[in-house]
Amino acid sequence: MGLFKNIKNLFKKETEINDDLKNQNQFENNNTDDFANENNNLIELETVKVFEKEKNDEKEKLELEKEKNKQEVKLYEKGLSKSRNGFVNRLISLNSKTKKITEEYFEELEDILIMADIGVNTVLSFMDRLRKRVKTENITDLEYLKEVIVDELFVIYVDNSIITNKINFNQDGPTVILFIGVNGVGKTTTIGKIANKLKKDGKSVLMVAGDTFRAGAIEQLEEWSKRVGCEFVKGKENSDPSSVIYDGVKIAKEKNIDVILIDTAGRLQNKINLMKELEKMNKVIGSLIPNAPQETLLVIDATTGQNGISQAKNFKEITNVTGIILTKLDGTAKGGIVLAIKEELDIPVKYIGLGETINDLESFDIEKYIYGLFKDMM
Repeated sequence: MGLFKNIKNLFKKETEINDDLKNQNQFENNNTDDFANENNNLIELETVKVFEKEKNDEKEKLELEKEKNKQEVKLYEKGLSKSRNGFVNRLISLNSKTKKITEEYFEELEDILIMADIGVNTVLSFMDRLRKRVKTENITDLEYLKEVIVDELFVIYVDNSIITNKINFNQDGPTVILFIGVNGVGKTTTIGKIANKLKKDGKSVLMVAGDTFRAGAIEQLEEWSKRVGCEFVKGKENSDPSSVIYDGVKIAKEKNIDVILIDTAGRLQNKINLMKELEKMNKVIGSLIPNAPQETLLVIDATTGQNGISQAKNFKEITNVTGIILTKLDGTAKGGIVLAIKEELDIPVKYIGLGETINDLESFDIEKYIYGLFKDMM
């Protein structure tokens, strides 16, 4: 027990950071007084300058951390409001009208979770664990049960495994990220938003228009490259995608580009052809950069629910998917899909889309996600 309280307390960081700043100010003032009582020679003055610079740097770092954390929490809260107003409110309503934990309570809870798109198998497994825990711990308090429910949903995602939302960057040459997914999920837009994040982090980026089949795909990605301010490589419409990718990776190596973002066609209708196409792309990339691509990220539209899970299963059969990007999570009341992805696919969610603006793509954080989802229960 304690995950619920840990997540709840996580968002008291702002207070803790403020306390750190106050303590540092006090510490700095005390030390300044001590220096004033010493002989005011050159060495001491230099020491004071170094000391003050270090303290100012640390204060600035804490302030930035505070502001970043605050903005991320707000984005999660806003982006998950539909899900929170959907199944979480139904959960609160169930708890408020229930006087006693009965089998009828469990059945209604099960229906609520299934409607949240957590997935039938995931929900059934969760309910078995919950019933067992209620019996073992002799839980009768509904307020405590509320904490247990949040804890157990957290466990679905973590499940004693090492969870990473970090991109696996290449330490020796360009990092190659291949983007896959069916048409219409927001793949090209997502590439643009990730390019924007990488540029803000000080990395050079090159986009490759590997989707040479969809009408307008090349122009759309090129427009994003201009908007973000990064390099762009394209071929002719209906040309061989692997040849375009070869040119792009070669140029990136010559220009010492940090990250290569490659768009691909989303033609899942013919799995055999798509598998061969992706195999060829991987071979071409690997011939120029050993062990590349470093990431193959599958883009899924959260509003498609279980259809998105089915797409992921199909792509997983075709190629090595290293991470999921879940777009349009702000547009659905079924935010439980994140838990279903981890339970059914065992692939980490690396980014989530929480809005339409260029800055509304966030690195996935399970604690902020749980908080954004269950804020009204905490």
